[in-house]
Amino acid sequence: MAAAAGAYVTSQDPFRALAASGPGFAATVVKRREATRAWIATYRHQTTVAWLTFGAAIGVFVLGWLSVGLLAYLVRENATVERIDSSVARWGDEQATAFSEGGLKVVTMLGDNRVVAALVVLLLAFDWTRRRNPRVVLFVVAAVLGVGAITIAIKVLMDRARPTLNPVTDTLGPSFPSGHTSLAAAFFAAAALLLSRGRGKRATAALGGAAVGLAVAVAASRVFLDVHWFTDVLAGLALGWAWFAFCAIAFGGIPRRPQEA
Repeated sequence: MAAAAGAYVTSQDPFRALAASGPGFAATVVKRREATRAWIATYRHQTTVAWLTFGAAIGVFVLGWLSVGLLAYLVRENATVERIDSSVARWGDEQATAFSEGGLKVVTMLGDNRVVAALVVLLLAFDWTRRRNPRVVLFVVAAVLGVGAITIAIKVLMDRARPTLNPVTDTLGPSFPSGHTSLAAAFFAAAALLLSRGRGKRATAALGGAAVGLAVAVAASRVFLDVHWFTDVLAGLALGWAWFAFCAIAFGGIPRRPQEA
């Protein structure tokens, strides 16, 4: 059988056929060979990028949950963390002015449930007019509703008291983690992922940077408005990005149809 296989392969030798078929056939063989090499190189590149992206998402997911767990332990067991939280809260209260509070209240609305819900509708409407992909709807809804549900569950379990420097905290629920922050982190990351499809490296980097910047801005506003501790917003960021990474993995990184660029 080995001899027969060797004979068959030898009989299919493209150079043997080339010698018998003239220069026209030679050009065809060369073109096909170069096209095959180009396809293999592209496939390897795409596969490498896909695995790197998948690995990065796994890393964010694992690191995010580990961070939430570690912070949840420290806020109950570590006096140093309590001192850091208290000192940051006092510093923010001392630096506050009427102007800064007005600006912070505008920024903090970017993590408000109603504002995010409106932004979700706008994002989905925009994406639907371009691609009409129902998986995108499921992806965004899962990212937003999922992080909200998880945040509420952790709040109930932790039942941490909020700072007392702002009287409005008496009307709010548990403090850990920050719901505004986790929601902003998950939503803006999902929005950046969707809006970056088909764009170049610079646009993608700009969208990713904007998503991170907005989430951090919301987190800072919650601390400086004295409605959350510093560790609350750290946990909110970790939770939001971890849940976004999970949803991105579950929906294949960039939820799109095969024909979409």
